Amino acid sequence: MTETRRQIRTHVYANAGIHFNELVRESSFAPGQIQYHVRRLIDDGELVRGEFYGRTHYYAPGYDEHERAMLALFRRETAREIVVHLIEHEPTGPGGVANAVGIARSTLEYHLDRLVEQKVVEKTYDERGRVVLRLANPERTGELLSAVEPTVPDRLLDRFTRLVDDLLGG
Repeated sequence: MTETRRQIRTHVYANAGIHFNELVRESSFAPGQIQYHVRRLIDDGELVRGEFYGRTHYYAPGYDEHERAMLALFRRETAREIVVHLIEHEPTGPGGVANAVGIARSTLEYHLDRLVEQKVVEKTYDERGRVVLRLANPERTGELLSAVEPTVPDRLLDRFTRLVDDLLGG
């Protein structure tokens, strides 16, 4: 294995779910070089590629499809904050989560749809018919959550969304 390929593989292993653009930004290699070496790493079984929510993400081979989808979600700052709030305050209602995280209900629902789809969060109803949110698997969620950090572009996108929510709400 070449040194370039080894560096790319090491970077992906240390940044589970990294997407291609972020890999390019964080490396000293040209996009074409990264594409070439990533393709070879995938062919050799050293990396796994996953398409989630309009982006291509790369992973070490040890993650299953469900875990890869969860890691892709956790790279978004708002999704992470929702999950962290649920870890600390479950069970809770959507209104409490939206207020605590500082987002509009529509933004919460956008992220909840994906978190429910990936079985990270469960939506149930209490005896009065109100929605209750809980984590589906708190232990595994916590482990995967600690494996990733949101990227700067993802943070900026989430913060822009919050700004728009604030402007439209106020």
